[in-house]
Amino acid sequence: MISAVSEARTPSPIDVHVGRRVRQRRKSMNITQQQLALQLGLTFQQVQKYERGTNRVSASKLYEIAVALRTTISYFFDGLADPSVALTGKKADPAAEKRVNAFLMSSEGLTLAELFPQLRSGRQRRQIVDLVGSMVETQDLEK
Repeated sequence: MISAVSEARTPSPIDVHVGRRVRQRRKSMNITQQQLALQLGLTFQQVQKYERGTNRVSASKLYEIAVALRTTISYFFDGLADPSVALTGKKADPAAEKRVNAFLMSSEGLTLAELFPQLRSGRQRRQIVDLVGSMVETQDLEK
């Protein structure tokens, strides 16, 4: 019986995804949780709960968030598997999704994700990937 209660309190992966997208968009616009909360008529704690996925965002509130963050409703679902594709049995790699989310949840990762596509040179993009890879290898050797 205890496991059924704990499972009920586990946020839905979709709610977590939508919350992360809210956070990413808010941070990319340099808006604080408090500022967003004021626009939505909420407390910043409620915005935190939305961003963590612990509280589900209603359809009407998601619309208000999209207006406040000047984006489309679909933005918040970008990166989720297409439900029609999900029916085919093809599964996303949860480990890869976790890595991408962890990267984008850091302020540096978000900044890098915004700047990286602006590099027109494939050679420069490759050099950055190689640099980060060598830094990780050096870090592992220092342990």
